Amino acid sequence: MKNGQRKHLTDATGVLDKMGRKEFEKELAKLQLELVRLQTWVRAKSARVMVVFEGRDTAGKGGVISRITARTSPRVYRHVALPAPSDREKTQLYIQRYVAHFPAAGEIILFDRSWYNRAGVERVMGFCSDDEYERFLKLAPAVERELAVNNGIILRKYFLDVSQDEQRRRFEARINNPAKHWKLSPMDVESVRRWWDYTEAYQRMIKATHTPEAPWHIVPADDKRRARLNLIRHLLDSIPYKKVKVDLPKIPKAQSRPKGATADLGAGQPIGSHY
Repeated sequence: MKNGQRKHLTDATGVLDKMGRKEFEKELAKLQLELVRLQTWVRAKSARVMVVFEGRDTAGKGGVISRITARTSPRVYRHVALPAPSDREKTQLYIQRYVAHFPAAGEIILFDRSWYNRAGVERVMGFCSDDEYERFLKLAPAVERELAVNNGIILRKYFLDVSQDEQRRRFEARINNPAKHWKLSPMDVESVRRWWDYTEAYQRMIKATHTPEAPWHIVPADDKRRARLNLIRHLLDSIPYKKVKVDLPKIPKAQSRPKGATADLGAGQPIGSHY
């Protein structure tokens, strides 16, 4: 195909077929190698990278972050998913607890939801006042510009979007899968019921905070696998990193076994062999 594009089958409506697992894992492995190269470059250049993942509930924010961190160092790629603010944090400047997690040299911070909670769930569910909401929309672009971008931080913002029908299907799948029950909360159910309230909130949020310095990148996510690959590919393409030569260690010759020494640890309780 031209421009490196792959040919995919479409259904009668022109919609791409869902990507198969085998193809996904093959392409993901290539991207994960590049993520490691990005990691090496960030450390070598003492760069600072910050990635914001926002989107509708069930859109796959955590899933793409887990694929990014699966083969990388947690000392470089740091996953930040803050809980609800404590009583003390509620008295701070709103942005304060997020700024504390901004990257130092050689770090890539992955925000699994961010300060944009104020323009999303807090706005829709009434957890902030109208004045607080309006002030946030006014100040957020300035904060991102002055505290991040103009301070040398590479900032990327992604919004993962799913259709109403797909969101409902994914919630139903979570209800039917005990391994995913931890992902469910009463707030999630509200996001289904208040779909159009969230739509309006996200539309205004993106319009007000989409700036030349920190634009929003929209990720269609009805096909989770394609969404993950497309987002990671875009992230890699957007950062001017280069392959850095790594001085790999050589495996030394092991020392000679001392007289009378045994490899048995001698103490402790071995676990049972169930597999």
